[in-house]
Amino acid sequence: METVRELIGLLSVFVIPLIVVGFPLYGLYKRVPVYESFVEGAKEGFQVAVRIIPYLVAILFSIGMFRASGAMDFLVGVLDPVLSLVGFPGEVLPMAIVRPLTGSGSAGLVAEMIQQYGEDSLFVKMAATMFGSTETTFYVVAVYFGAINIKKTRHAVPAGLTADIAAMLFAVWFVRLLFG
Repeated sequence: METVRELIGLLSVFVIPLIVVGFPLYGLYKRVPVYESFVEGAKEGFQVAVRIIPYLVAILFSIGMFRASGAMDFLVGVLDPVLSLVGFPGEVLPMAIVRPLTGSGSAGLVAEMIQQYGEDSLFVKMAATMFGSTETTFYVVAVYFGAINIKKTRHAVPAGLTADIAAMLFAVWFVRLLFG
């Protein structure tokens, strides 16, 4: 097992340099105008960034208002008894609520939890595992779908939320299993 870790550690040192050098070399091999393609992609990326700013501001404002109004505390109080039946602690419930909405807000919650409970706390480990194993579903739908004018998201939200809920439950259960 230690040999595998050492091999992964050695490979991880070379992954980013191989990507940075490998893609342009592959493009040159395929006779793609690498620099021109890069500049064109950067222009498109900048235009997308400008288009998503209003959606980003709206979602961050909404989350700030939700937390400042006390609605988060109310929701945690209402859901805590129900979720405790499956072993889901109320202390990490704000993470489960905020994570599908925003990445930066959920990172802020993890930082607050570290200050409140300590970095080795079981709650912090659960929240950090949720952070790494879930997606910002509503953020993705609002910002990226909005940027390209998709109005009907069809199955994106239910599928994303199903995956988020499953990942959050498994995060709690596995952290309890491994550290609990």
